[in-house]
Amino acid sequence: MKIRVVVHEAEEGGYWAEVPSIIGCATEGATFEELLKNLYEAIEGCLSVDISVPKATGKDRVVEIIV
Repeated sequence: MKIRVVVHEAEEGGYWAEVPSIIGCATEGATFEELLKNLYEAIEGCLSVDISVPKATGKDRVVEIIV
């Protein structure tokens, strides 16, 4: 899965980034390398939100996929 990220230089030094496709998902880092590490953690955290299991009728299937 590819996710587009917008990286900004912070006025006080370092970097901060936001993930437009995941509302509220943002992080920062003192160096670009630290920012990338933090981005992986932030995206994983934003995507691992506990969602209730959808109810299915007899004709529906609930399928879990990994992206």
